[in-house]
Amino acid sequence: MTTATLEKPAKVAMNGVDVPAFLATLGAVDGQRELARFTFRAEGNWIAGTHSQARMGNFHGAGGEQPRDCGHMIDGDHPAVLCGKDQGATPVEMLLAALSACITAGIGNIASIRQVRLESVETRVEGDIDLLGILGLDNTVRNGFEGISIQVRIKGDAGAEDLEKIVHQSVARSAVFDVLTNGVPVTVTAQAD
Repeated sequence: MTTATLEKPAKVAMNGVDVPAFLATLGAVDGQRELARFTFRAEGNWIAGTHSQARMGNFHGAGGEQPRDCGHMIDGDHPAVLCGKDQGATPVEMLLAALSACITAGIGNIASIRQVRLESVETRVEGDIDLLGILGLDNTVRNGFEGISIQVRIKGDAGAEDLEKIVHQSVARSAVFDVLTNGVPVTVTAQAD
């Protein structure tokens, strides 16, 4: 009688994720942990009224400054009902979008590492806010969201339990979810010219 050794099949790129490169990156970072330190930046300018633009360009990470071929720009504004001209999403909507994007990206990566082929991932992120606080009409009301809810619909070639585990692992590893649920120190400096 002979004993055959069963080898695990090699993990392949899936769902738009280069899984072999991702795994190699994990190995490199595990071997040189200082490569995991990143600093992201956003720079903003007021346009008029409640309209502003924020740019995200180069960032520091993986041991050095990382250039981008082109930066990214987003417009922020308030809708007319909040005295704006609706030339961009509200800042709180951007926060909700960041949460959605972070969880969705994690789902894509985690499913790919587990070799689960995704058909679709849809998120709905809602935040409830009482504007009495931000408008300065009631100091007992907080300025930010009172609560945020996230609904995720996921379809793929795995069972419901496995797909739900992917979602929960993504939430557990989400940087944006962590910042929102655990807080982060923020320092503000101002310089008048």
